[in-house]
Amino acid sequence: MTAKQLRAFLAVAQTLSFAQACERLHLSQSALSLTIKALEEGLGGRLFSRTTRAVSLTPEGEALLPLARRLLADWDNAEDELRQRFTLKQGRVALASMPSFAGNLLPSVLRTFRQRYPSISVTVHDVINEQVMEMVRDRHVELGIAFEPEPTTPLCFTPLYMDRFVAVVPADSPLAARQGVVWDELLEQPFITLQRPSTVRFMLEDHLRMRGRNLPVQLETHQLATVGRMVACGLGVSAVPALCRVQMLEVGAQCVALSDPVIERPVGILTKPGHELSVAAQAIADALRAGTDYPHDAG
Repeated sequence: MTAKQLRAFLAVAQTLSFAQACERLHLSQSALSLTIKALEEGLGGRLFSRTTRAVSLTPEGEALLPLARRLLADWDNAEDELRQRFTLKQGRVALASMPSFAGNLLPSVLRTFRQRYPSISVTVHDVINEQVMEMVRDRHVELGIAFEPEPTTPLCFTPLYMDRFVAVVPADSPLAARQGVVWDELLEQPFITLQRPSTVRFMLEDHLRMRGRNLPVQLETHQLATVGRMVACGLGVSAVPALCRVQMLEVGAQCVALSDPVIERPVGILTKPGHELSVAAQAIADALRAGTDYPHDAG
């Protein structure tokens, strides 16, 4: 039983005339008769009683009539919904983003996206880098925004830009007036950073360890905003991705270029291999790639 057969049945049942049904469906009488015959053969019996003067429904045809109306309404609704999804007039997309991106660059991307596609609902999971990868891997979200994962990670990565770590110091610190500082100078101060298993924490520790240095952590927290406030209050210094610069300034801390070593890592879009994005998720990915506010040279 096909949608075409049900539409033919419904047209004849409503008009009780093969001629009128042909006009409604723009079919020849032979084509309509063959369609009805195929439907009856598929179901196992006659749906119409035909005489030279009239057409009427059999009891089985009467029973099929409300079912056909409901099935075709559901079919049309499904077609309409999918058509709206494909044309981005309807839909929903979920993404995960590390907090440093979600709180700084993502809002402007979503503003542009929503201006173009106001009917698409977007859910943002603001979680640490490791959870972003986990949510993409487990298909809880269609795409994620995170630092480039290790090559062994079973995820696809599309780079957006290279982010570089900057020093975060109190506004009244002598370092705040400098054009740049080196790590040896920064590590002379009490250091504030994110708690493990933060990727930011691991990146700092790994890069410094390769150069024979340790990260002298004296204060740690789960939130970058809290790190910035602690620095602004004079409790110590920190180092954060450059995309957090505005966030640090808003809480009263100052950011200074940081080198020797320069620590940087690509930030981009994570997707699961072998799983095609929905049209809405692909539009979000395109909006992310088209963003013009990314600090492509964050140093």
